[in-house]
Amino acid sequence: MNRRDFLTTATTASAALALGGCNENNRQAIDYSKHPKHTAETKRVNVNRNKKTVIKLATSWPAHFPIMGSGVEKFVKRVKDISGGLLEIKLYPKNVLLPALAVFDAASSGQIDAFHSGPYYWKGKNSAFSLYSGIPFGFTAEEVNSWMLYGGGLELWREQYAKYNLYPFLGGNTNIQMGGWFRKPINSLADMQGLKMRIPGLGGEVFAKMGVNPILLPAGEIYTSLERGVIDATEWVGPALDIKMGFYKVAPYYYSGWHEPGSVLELTFNKHSWKKLSDEHKAMIEVCASEMNSNMTYEFHEQNIQALQKLKSLDVKLSRFPDDVTGAGKKALKEVITELSSQNNDFAKVYDSINKHLQLSKEWSDASLGYFLNIR
Repeated sequence: MNRRDFLTTATTASAALALGGCNENNRQAIDYSKHPKHTAETKRVNVNRNKKTVIKLATSWPAHFPIMGSGVEKFVKRVKDISGGLLEIKLYPKNVLLPALAVFDAASSGQIDAFHSGPYYWKGKNSAFSLYSGIPFGFTAEEVNSWMLYGGGLELWREQYAKYNLYPFLGGNTNIQMGGWFRKPINSLADMQGLKMRIPGLGGEVFAKMGVNPILLPAGEIYTSLERGVIDATEWVGPALDIKMGFYKVAPYYYSGWHEPGSVLELTFNKHSWKKLSDEHKAMIEVCASEMNSNMTYEFHEQNIQALQKLKSLDVKLSRFPDDVTGAGKKALKEVITELSSQNNDFAKVYDSINKHLQLSKEWSDASLGYFLNIR
């Protein structure tokens, strides 16, 4: 073999050896940390060895309250497990540290680090906040999550909450809610006139336009108020939670709903408390919050389908609102949206974003899910 042939053969063999080193049986990981151009990225890592961080989180739910309360408890445990015990969230259920509806102000002022509740409870602060929970005849759970995560909803939410020193995350979804429990049957829109009904958020404002007197009550006061006739009707969530509240005992007429088709729950932090957390602790919370958001949605569905069967065995009368009630609800919603948009630029901005996403989503849902459900 002459010198030229030898060099050609050696070069070819070297190339083959180099390529062979990258095959499935002989992969080698590249240590990017040794590359200078990646130094800036790796500086964000903050390993909290032997440094314990404690977060105070209050909720609007009683201790061990099904799905919503227990979901937060699972979230707290998950964070602790993933952090190896170095990130601890001290959980304060309703009335242990604060009343149910005092958590927003407490987190805003820094009295607590975070809370779990529902955005529509704070519409008195800013009417736009009710939109983040959802709107009547609006988003399903899947649709609102897509708007929040990919349609600009979360950015708007954080922008507006920042004015109150707050930083929100999606913290669960009730899935579609029922229309409520009534002491007397609703045969027409006339039967709605003057009714005293526990119903929050935009749904309450829509029902008010329909002649109902909406009342906001915390969970612990609803049954007693219904039993004593202080209120004539109440909506709560759906079969899974409603059956545990015992509403069927005093208000046997149960209606399907359209006022909350997929209501968002929130996990919201004091903004200063959030900024103080290390990057790795923030990442742990973000991952666990995302898991809680999904798990609550799915658990509501599973528990509702089981509870509905139990309610049927208790001879609960399940009905749909008459057409004139539903028609009046759609008309009332347009009036509420127009009024609130003219009064509050924040509301108008958020609703515009919601409406654009919703119209596209409705077209897709009609062509896909709607068709499927009609033939299933």
